[in-house]
Amino acid sequence: MQFLQPSIHLEPLPTWRTAKLLPYELREHCIIYFEESLYVPALHLLISLLTSGTASTTPTSAFLPPPQHLALAATLAVHPSLTTRAQSEDRLEASNLALKYLRLVLDLVGPVNGNLSDAFAFATVETSSRRGARRRTTGDDLSPTKDELDSINSELAVAGSVWAKAQDFWHVVGWAFNCSLLHPRRWERWQLWLQYMIDVLDADWTLRAQMRIEDPANEQDPRERSMIVQYLNSGNAPARQERRILRAVFVDGTSKSTGEFPEVWRNETKERKKEGDTRKPEAKLDIEANAWGLYTNDSSSSSELEDTPPPASPPSAVLGTNPLTPFPDVSAPFGGSHSIILRLRLLSLLSTVSVFLPHTFTPLSTLYNLYLEHIRPLSVPSFFTLISPSSMQYFHQSAASSITQIILRSLIASSAPPPLTDDLTQKDLERCYLPYPANTGTIGDNAKVSLCVETLLRLLQGHCGLYWNDGHLRAAVEQGIEAREQKARKAGKGRGKGKADGEGERMWLRASAGRMRALVVLVRGQEQRQDD
Repeated sequence: MQFLQPSIHLEPLPTWRTAKLLPYELREHCIIYFEESLYVPALHLLISLLTSGTASTTPTSAFLPPPQHLALAATLAVHPSLTTRAQSEDRLEASNLALKYLRLVLDLVGPVNGNLSDAFAFATVETSSRRGARRRTTGDDLSPTKDELDSINSELAVAGSVWAKAQDFWHVVGWAFNCSLLHPRRWERWQLWLQYMIDVLDADWTLRAQMRIEDPANEQDPRERSMIVQYLNSGNAPARQERRILRAVFVDGTSKSTGEFPEVWRNETKERKKEGDTRKPEAKLDIEANAWGLYTNDSSSSSELEDTPPPASPPSAVLGTNPLTPFPDVSAPFGGSHSIILRLRLLSLLSTVSVFLPHTFTPLSTLYNLYLEHIRPLSVPSFFTLISPSSMQYFHQSAASSITQIILRSLIASSAPPPLTDDLTQKDLERCYLPYPANTGTIGDNAKVSLCVETLLRLLQGHCGLYWNDGHLRAAVEQGIEAREQKARKAGKGRGKGKADGEGERMWLRASAGRMRALVVLVRGQEQRQDD
């Protein structure tokens, strides 16, 4: 099927300040602070320099440090030694100040003026040498380069940074979403970090798209140099990278997911023991029971760390224990509502890049087929979480319609005719989608078809409104509800899934039918009031 291309409509951009490099003396002050692990005074100094002059009616250029300093701040914001394993309030404050400073850089200076693409580049031969420790030059040695003068001789700034430890951005994405399911304490920090990074990617793309509009004759598309394109083109060959990127966004916390997207830092998920919990219970010697007491060679006995408590239940089992629960937590299999929002924002950004730079990333049809591979097999509650109208609001209107339709076409009966045009209309809905059941007899597939047509109804209502159409809308809705009920009723007579699962899926099917009927009543009532 063809995909409707979104029109270029950009939200107004903020008025960002220009930036100028910190003077040499101030840069040296910051480097000394960072190298001595005096993170709090270093960050207070940087925040003060950045925000000075913002109250003026004509703001001056903002003082910014070199990219190496911003890269270190991004590591401090999430590193376990300053968050989940922080040994003092001072280190916790440092991580919070680092995140605050990065947020101020984005808000006041922006991603391009702030040179965030250089600061947030993952390690390559070039970036490793640029961020390497300053070398001492004596005698006949060559003078150090500017990059070497600005580099920070600190483990967290070089080999221990997030930019060196992670394979690429998508490694971090996959691991962060794994934490949302398996390690809540680490997710608390990764969530803030990832949200900030997606804000940066969105702002960077939007700004470069605006540059393209203002200078369409330029042979070099500014979007080609965007941060998201840099992240998309890193690592594997294109075909393999596309699938890996989607696997990172859809990780589910299983051993396969954690194997492909492991922790960024070694023993990252271990936490410091609580105060007063340092004395181990006295070990008893019982040779017959193979208990060797104090003679046990336990390398972990001297460790100050303890594992993060495991989740109460595996991700795959969060739903389904009681499918008849009135208000199931449909966000749990994805790590909660915040995780879902960030996943959707990434999927939306990927869709946008694919629309405007298909040769740089991947054609839109290929991308949406990858979406289909991940979304269609989901359980009905998880499926609803991703294709519901509230989730689709994170996509452009045309992208939301195209994604929903390609999923629906894979599920709907083969007798359903395709729409006549790419631009979906109410007549297309009434003729091609609303009256039809699924192409299988399972309750789950019929529930998914119902959820898809419901989403298309609500998308159309929000975009251009629905009309009564002499009752044709209600007739198409009722015909489809009855067709799906009939097909699901045949499927529920002992085949396939257990009775509890089937009843849970039937609940979703009937709830969707009820919402569509309520929407039809609303449309009818609105037209009657207009007639009066």
